[in-house]
Amino acid sequence: MADSVTQRRITVTNFHGENLVGILHDASSTSLVIVCHGFHSSKERIPMVNLAAALGKDGISAFRFDFAGNGESEGSFQYGNYYREVEDLRAIVQHFREKKYVITAIVGHSKGGNVVLLYASKYKDIHTIVNISGRFNLARGMESRLGENFIQRIKQDGFIDVKNKKGKIMFRVTEESLMDRLNTITHLACLSIPENCRVLTVHGSMDETVPAEDALEFSKFILNHELCIIEGADHEYTCHQDELTSLVLEFIKVHHDKENNTSKQTRFGRVDKPIHYR
Repeated sequence: MADSVTQRRITVTNFHGENLVGILHDASSTSLVIVCHGFHSSKERIPMVNLAAALGKDGISAFRFDFAGNGESEGSFQYGNYYREVEDLRAIVQHFREKKYVITAIVGHSKGGNVVLLYASKYKDIHTIVNISGRFNLARGMESRLGENFIQRIKQDGFIDVKNKKGKIMFRVTEESLMDRLNTITHLACLSIPENCRVLTVHGSMDETVPAEDALEFSKFILNHELCIIEGADHEYTCHQDELTSLVLEFIKVHHDKENNTSKQTRFGRVDKPIHYR
């Protein structure tokens, strides 16, 4: 356990020259976990803050940051951008490796879950991945956000402005950015994740944003995969933060403890059925 954890703001420049802003939870350890937020979100969302804090308290440093166009980071928000965010994550990984950190794991919530899986399929250099409530079928979930007949409307007008309940424009969806999402094929990426990469998928049974059925699909295509369903949890794990942090921390520490020549009995092993966590 870390006696004290300090937090400090760090800026990393991505490959487009944009400054990505993050918070390092420094546990005086060179073992580092990178925590990625979801769609149109930020490093300040509760799951990201709580996960980073829990890792720090357990002696593992953590870094939570804003993707370009989100939160405090530079750049304009774009719908889609899955592989562009993979490259943001790559810039973060390389920055900390240059600072002599060892990247123990990458963790992503919602869209961030997709990003860490895409990273694992492309770069294959981080061997512990945590996908929290990622969406398997990226063709789903768009109508609720973009409205009916969104493909026809975007082809006609060239874009769709997504507004909040007060009528304020939150972001614009172009045909190019829409196709970026539709052309990001999750199952092909999952098949490219090597077997020596351990992947945990966590999902809430009451998730109304991304259905829990999506979580089951990851098990079909990822070779070394564990699935935990948290009964009653919603997309943000509003009333299940402790269960979420406990599961993620335990999974990450399996790899971390092996590297540090310690071992502990855990709930994780090769199983064919998802673990239901109550």
